[in-house]
Amino acid sequence: MQSVLMGLTLLILGDSHFGTQGYLISTLQDELVRQGAKVTTYSACGSPPSVWLSVRVASCGTAQRVQSGPVRQQTGANARTTPLNQLAATVKPNMIMVAMADTIGGYTQPELPREQILEEVTALTDKIRSMNIPCLWVGPSWGTEGGPYMKTYPRVQELSQYMATIVSPCTYIDSTKLARPGQWPTFDGQHYTVDGYRAYGTALAQHMLRMSEVLAVAKPR
Repeated sequence: MQSVLMGLTLLILGDSHFGTQGYLISTLQDELVRQGAKVTTYSACGSPPSVWLSVRVASCGTAQRVQSGPVRQQTGANARTTPLNQLAATVKPNMIMVAMADTIGGYTQPELPREQILEEVTALTDKIRSMNIPCLWVGPSWGTEGGPYMKTYPRVQELSQYMATIVSPCTYIDSTKLARPGQWPTFDGQHYTVDGYRAYGTALAQHMLRMSEVLAVAKPR
C-alpha cells in the first residue's frame, strides 16, 4: 500500500464517465485509493456542472462511491443530485475535482456554445471559490470520432482549449495531453470500453501524482 496521497481527501463531481462500475468511478478512484487518498465520487449523467448547486434529477442517472465500496446507482426520479455545500459538509474534502466537459461541449451544434459553457463553469467555480477549497477541473478526452454523440477531434480540442481559460480558481487537467486521438477505444464515440477506462483512469492518476497542487494538499497532517 502506497501512501503518496495519504493527506488527500478528495470529492469528485463527475459526469457519465463516472456513471457505472468499470468507468472512472472504478479505475481512477481505485488508483487514488491505492495511493493513500480518501476519495468520494458523485456522478450525474447527462447533466451540466450547475447540477451540483441544487437538488435536481440527472437525466440518465446518478452514481456514488465511497473509497473502495460498491458503486450505488439511481435512475429515473430517484436520480437526484445533492448540492455541493451538503456534499462538502459530509465528505469534508481538502480538494474538489470536477470532471464535467462532454455534456457542455455542444458536439451536435455547428459552433462551440461558449456563452453557455462559461455560464455553467462559472456557476460551479464561483461556489467552489466561496468555499475556499482547492480544486481541479478535468477537461474532455478525445474519445473517437462519430457515433451518436457526434464527437469530433477538432471540437474536443477547441472545447479543451477554451475550458482551460475559464476554470480558475481550479487547476485545469488537459485530458487531450494524456493520450493520442483515438488511442483509447470507445463503444459509442464518447464512452470508453473497459480497457479504455482502465487506461484513462491510470493516466489521470499518474498525472495527478505529478501535480504540485495535489501533492501540496496531500502532505500528511
